[in-house]
Amino acid sequence: MDLYEHQARELFAEHGIVVPRAEVTDSAARARGIARGLGGRVVVKAQVRTGGRGKAGGVRLAPDPAAAERTARRILGMEINGHPVRAVMLAEPVDIDAEFYVSYVLDRASGTFLAIASAEGGTEIEEVAAARPEAVARIPVDPAEGVTAAKAAQIADAAGLPPEAVDVLVRLWAVLTREDALLVEVNPLVRTTTGQLAALDGKVTLDDNARFRRERWGAQEATHDDPLEAEAAAKGLNYVKLDGEVGVIGNGAGLVMATLDVVAGCGARPADFLDIGGGASARIMADGLHVILSDPAVRSVLVNVFGGITACDAVADGIVQALDRVHLTKPLVVRLDGNNAARGRALLDARAHPLVHQATTMDGAAQQAAALALAANPS
Repeated sequence: MDLYEHQARELFAEHGIVVPRAEVTDSAARARGIARGLGGRVVVKAQVRTGGRGKAGGVRLAPDPAAAERTARRILGMEINGHPVRAVMLAEPVDIDAEFYVSYVLDRASGTFLAIASAEGGTEIEEVAAARPEAVARIPVDPAEGVTAAKAAQIADAAGLPPEAVDVLVRLWAVLTREDALLVEVNPLVRTTTGQLAALDGKVTLDDNARFRRERWGAQEATHDDPLEAEAAAKGLNYVKLDGEVGVIGNGAGLVMATLDVVAGCGARPADFLDIGGGASARIMADGLHVILSDPAVRSVLVNVFGGITACDAVADGIVQALDRVHLTKPLVVRLDGNNAARGRALLDARAHPLVHQATTMDGAAQQAAALALAANPS
């Protein structure tokens, strides 16, 4: 379950992470009064569970309460990446000295969490990773040890974050573990001109089975604005729709995130995040392929699997059986590596589907999937 930004900020504040004052409303008229209470000048932000709000016009600065009302009226009712805007958050603006990126995400493949951090916040982390991969630090976190002050200092040092970020990293880990989250992200974490660190934006994804989620926000908040995300959630898939043309399936959050970065580095855009975790049965593969192929923006699909406990031949068998259940209409590039990879590739060769291609490396698979997608959609 993805939280709205204002809900994520609420959790941050409860764990001692500084957030600017803000209030949420679904009324443009009410926005005027909120702006007045926040000092007049406010940032009006669409509350939707998707990225790209700023580029779509869903984040605007209003210089006074009257402008806040007009801006809220303009944003309410918008659609951003297919997500209708039903509420806006008005936040007190801050004077920014520097912007950073910090997050923790569950890496199912390795059985650990991954800390991802960068001294270049405020933009899509995928863009930073594609242009300057050395600017993004990825540090494994043992869930049994967690993020102590020493571990946080290691993360901050690797990413080039200021020393005061250590406290924020420790507190963000508390958000992840105490609230049953699978992902916590702050982008940007800013240093204000007064030297204070504050979370200007945040993402939190909670485990759908978490007692906290059910008790705090209830079943209504578990709904998904995007129909594909709703369908995927109903099938038990860990799926997030993105704005690209290459569908991505992988096993393990860290591997999937790395795959998104490599696809972006090949000049294409990933269309989704889909982590099948440790299982790749025929049903899971069929459900995943059906959801991805239902996205009209998808021009090719990349399956990137590293066999561990779940061997590659089992994954390949799931793909073969899925091909009998799903009408494949777009090219599918498969990269298998690890446990029983050769046997898995042989199973796919024997199936000999004209739209199924194989690659032996992640870079090669991403390049092939990107080329196929761009050839199908040259604009």
